[in-house]
Amino acid sequence: MFGFLPQGNAIKTYKYNPITFLPLNLFEQFKRAANFYFLVLLILQSIPQISTLSWYTTLVPLLLVLGITAVKDLVDDIVRSSVNTKSKTHPVCSFLLLFKATKWKDIKVGDIIRLKKNTFVPADILLLSSSEPNSLCYVETAELDGETNLKFKMALEVTHRHLQEESALADFDGLVECEEPNNRLDKFTGTLSWRNSNYPLDADKILLRGCKMRNTDFCHGMVIFAGADTKIMKNSGKTRFKRTKIDSLMNYMIIVVLILLSAGLAIGHTYWEQQVGNSSWYLYDAQDLSPAYRGFLNFWGYIIVLNTMVPISLYVSVEVIRFGQSYFINWDLQMYYPEKDTAAKARTTTLNEQLGQIQYIFSDKTGTLTQNIMTFKKCCINGQRYGKLCKQVDFSWNVYADGKFLFYDHYLIEQIKSGKEPEIQKFFFVLAICHTVMADTSDGQLNYQAASPDEGALVTAARSFGYVFLSRTQNTITISEMGVERTYDVLAILDFNSDRKRMSVIVRESGGNIRLYCKGADTVIYQRLHPRNLKREATEEALDVFANETLRTLCLCYRDISQDEFEAWNKKFVEASLATSHRDEALDKVYEEIEKNLILLGATAIEDKLQDGVPETISRLSKADIKIWVLTGDKKETAENIGFSCELLTEETAICYGEDTRQKKKKKKLKLKFPRTAEEKKKQAEKRRRAEAYKEQQQQNFVDLACECRAVICCRVTPKQKAMVVELVKKYKKAITLAIGDGANDVNMIKTAHIGVGISGQEGMQAVMSSDYSFGQFRYLQRLLLVHGRWSYIRMCKFLRYFFYKNFAFTLVHIWYSFFNGFSAQTAYEDWFITLYNVLYSSLPVLLVGLFDQDVSDKLSLRFPRLYVLGQRDLLFNYKKFFLSLLHGAVTSLIIFFIPYGAYLKSMGQDGEAPADYQSFAVTAASSLIFVVNFQIGLDTSYWTFVNAFSVFGSIALYFGITFDLHSAGIHVLFPSGFQFTGTAPNALRQPYLWLTMILSIAICLLPIVAQRFLFMTIWPSESDKVSDICVIWVDMAGVYLPGGLVPVLRCGLVEGVPARGRGWHEIGSRVPSNPSHSGILC
Repeated sequence: MFGFLPQGNAIKTYKYNPITFLPLNLFEQFKRAANFYFLVLLILQSIPQISTLSWYTTLVPLLLVLGITAVKDLVDDIVRSSVNTKSKTHPVCSFLLLFKATKWKDIKVGDIIRLKKNTFVPADILLLSSSEPNSLCYVETAELDGETNLKFKMALEVTHRHLQEESALADFDGLVECEEPNNRLDKFTGTLSWRNSNYPLDADKILLRGCKMRNTDFCHGMVIFAGADTKIMKNSGKTRFKRTKIDSLMNYMIIVVLILLSAGLAIGHTYWEQQVGNSSWYLYDAQDLSPAYRGFLNFWGYIIVLNTMVPISLYVSVEVIRFGQSYFINWDLQMYYPEKDTAAKARTTTLNEQLGQIQYIFSDKTGTLTQNIMTFKKCCINGQRYGKLCKQVDFSWNVYADGKFLFYDHYLIEQIKSGKEPEIQKFFFVLAICHTVMADTSDGQLNYQAASPDEGALVTAARSFGYVFLSRTQNTITISEMGVERTYDVLAILDFNSDRKRMSVIVRESGGNIRLYCKGADTVIYQRLHPRNLKREATEEALDVFANETLRTLCLCYRDISQDEFEAWNKKFVEASLATSHRDEALDKVYEEIEKNLILLGATAIEDKLQDGVPETISRLSKADIKIWVLTGDKKETAENIGFSCELLTEETAICYGEDTRQKKKKKKLKLKFPRTAEEKKKQAEKRRRAEAYKEQQQQNFVDLACECRAVICCRVTPKQKAMVVELVKKYKKAITLAIGDGANDVNMIKTAHIGVGISGQEGMQAVMSSDYSFGQFRYLQRLLLVHGRWSYIRMCKFLRYFFYKNFAFTLVHIWYSFFNGFSAQTAYEDWFITLYNVLYSSLPVLLVGLFDQDVSDKLSLRFPRLYVLGQRDLLFNYKKFFLSLLHGAVTSLIIFFIPYGAYLKSMGQDGEAPADYQSFAVTAASSLIFVVNFQIGLDTSYWTFVNAFSVFGSIALYFGITFDLHSAGIHVLFPSGFQFTGTAPNALRQPYLWLTMILSIAICLLPIVAQRFLFMTIWPSESDKVSDICVIWVDMAGVYLPGGLVPVLRCGLVEGVPARGRGWHEIGSRVPSNPSHSGILC
């Protein structure tokens, strides 16, 4: 039974066809704010009463942008269309009395299909049976989540037993009631009703579209979701959009300046009309319009004229720069992890510069800071600790022992072999039976497929100690106990989740006894222990010892259950298992009823080593003034010792512990009392308001206290709490955050942060698939931030500052010209110059600076992490820098306008004629502008290449070449109305004193900038200027020393970003004192 309308299996991943491509693509492009803005400008330019600018000045750049984007979209759509065509024609066997070949697109919900080895699953199907024992099915999910390791699926026992033959499949009349289609790949809730019985369905019994059949000859399944309803299609929606801090700042400042300038000039025109225009008979246009109305029209006219302050090429250039920076990250071989053949990947192109502004890093521990390769190291059984280092134990007596397993305590082996300690045998029996691991035998070798590395390590340890998990079916599990095989009935599995922090299994033993075995975190296990556990204190002491050695711990326990108690509980369990809504909550409630009065057996201790380079990376990021928070589910002692291991904490660190001081409240039955009067409702509303205010104040206090610390470790946190911590820092500190993790439990945290980073680890690809950037090891984070992030931020800021400067210098000339034309929104340049200025004449040099410029090399960026603080403090692009660029552009525009104006005033050319015409003035001002802005970008370039030099001088040459062509008589004959500056350039630029005028304009614009730069680099150098002057002298420590045992390290006295006394001299072997700092351990 479906609560929705089932879809056909045909899917359409492409957007366009030959008829809809043009209108649909244009519609999508004009939904972008920038494109729509320029479309509005184009419409305004078509109104004669408003526009003084030719329509093509906006149309040509707009068409160029729309055309490039349309071609890109078309190519992408053709690729998608080819993939879609292939999927439609894939054959699959569907069942109607007998199996026949059917195309994917013809499959419908409810169809029974047969899949063969190495074929893709065409829809989301319920596994009914397979060729494997117990109807196991092996699938590869690389198309869904990027994981290449095989996963197990298992059919229900009832369908496995009865639906192997075609005749049985023909008679199958089961009814599936399930959840509505959604995008949760790891979740499915449903119920199969068949033969007067109901059976719960979960994700382990569903094969998803896009999976590939492996190591299974064939399987049978029933289509549950098809086409657009499949989970892979539900996950192919629009990507979430994150906006950078620079984007928001840039858009706000641009809009404010544009509106203020336009409004001011419109008011100026209104005033001029009242004072001058109305009394000037030669300006009469036969339209009886008021000065205010003319000012209103002029406002829109200036909106058009001044639009070149924010040309459409700005947005295109920004996207090109971000795209290029993303590929630089992808191509960085120093972030390539060869052991897993994993390269760094920028999964978004919109956030690169924000990588240079990170203030807080929130990191998972397991698999992110550590290798997530679990090794069973020690244990505590019945209060006795085992695993003290001595000679390695020989496991050759055990044919099932894992050859890679190492243990260093002979006494434990002797105890197991003697059989005198039943608690020890029971301990390893729990490890062998309480799990969800699947066993597979290939080439005579027993292999385990575990959902987590912890489970794999524990089952492997039990195997090596003689308790070997061999196989499982839907309802049984087989174990070899010291060479004797026994099969147990599995009555129920109480699943693990991050909130429960434990899992249990209920089995019926050979004598008919029912027993529950449980393993979990000590905090939740100790709450459920029987009051008379004698070894409770000794085990707790062992747990503290293990935690101080940075080992991961779990407690093992059991309890006996009577037949009556189990039958009563099982009714509730079956009822909760069949719930179609809120099933997880119902099951958790039922689990609580049976997991009590447990008898403690002991605890395990698993080692998870740090990844290479973690301490160095954390140290370097801390020196960059980035605060690092580690969020882990481990206990406090383990978390603290990991903090010391990775140098997040040091011996000089003052550690503050945050504890929950509120006493645990006893559970009480709540009596619902509904308010009846308005007064009661008002009181309840006031109470809720106060509670909410108190909650917010507590959150604020937590963030304020934690952010005073240099580093914070939060332990015993759930995935939901990880995301909440990130959200609180974003909310109350307005800081730029980065979250990094490797598993599915880190996804919420990664999505919440401004920047999400995924590590390709042992726990699958969920974190990577949800991230903005990904790579193979934590140590690559320092290069991502300190090199690529910092470069991207510097490049983008320099690009924006220069882009605004050159466009203010270009556009504000119209404003000075307005004082001479009655503020009538006339332009100071030729229309074609306005059209091509940002497209051809000045775009390439600044684009290359945005792509390739670097103030210092990557090695120096890593060596001196203090250089990173520029981005954190918004020092390179802020309101001040924006208005300085505006002021610089305004001064340049004044020089560009008034020096040619003074040169033309009362002057005479060599031919005896006055050259003081509008066209000649426009060409002179435009030529001066092209020289100034292209030489200015040369002054702003820190990293010169041949391409940069060619772009600067090539842009100037291109301007003169195009200008002379546009001013030629031939093009005027062809297009007389579009090219009205015929002969202007040849005539004006042959006058020597006009070239002197341009040289004077260029010198007055640039010489003060050169002097200012020299002065600042000499007297007030920036951090990067200091680092650029570094002098490295290699000294053979076993050979010759410099006089006095001194070595010049840095001209201005920076050693790893720490100020040193004197002028660049530091004694060999002396220590640079570090500033005292605090860290917090928050529980």
